[in-house]
Parts: sequence; structure tokens; C-alpha cells
Amino acid sequence: MGTFSIWHWLIVLLIVVMVFGTKKLRNMGSDLGGAVKGFKDGMKDGGNKPDDGSAPVAGQVTASTPVVEKTTIDVEAKTKS
Repeated sequence: MGTFSIWHWLIVLLIVVMVFGTKKLRNMGSDLGGAVKGFKDGMKDGGNKPDDGSAPVAGQVTASTPVVEKTTIDVEAKTKS
């Protein structure tokens, strides 16, 4: 009584297919697979250290990074009379 038999799982699967449809389930499966693959690739890439060791962490400001001065153009708007 504590475990479900194969017939219970088949009935649950049939109800899920009837509610969501096969196309929706296929899309969810491919989205989940893509997310898992992206996570694995991110974990693999995140474990590698930079070659030169001087690259700053994303969002971190260091003294060695040059400050780029942005220029703006002041304009005057004239009204039509």
C-alpha cells in the first residue's frame, strides 16, 4: 500500500498528457534539457581560472582599469513662434 504500482504511474501519466498535451510536454522537456546543459557548461567554464590572473571580477572596479571620460553635447531647444 505504501508504494505505487506501474498502473498508478500510467494513469498519472495519462492524466498529465490529457491536461497539458504532448506538444506542451515536449517543449517543457526541451527547455529543461537546455537549462541543464547551460548549467553544466556554466559550471565547467566557471571552474577555470583566468590565464594571466589579472582580470577583475565582473562588477569589480580596480585601480588598474582606466577611467573613460564620456563627453556630452549641450544643445538649446528653441520654440517655434
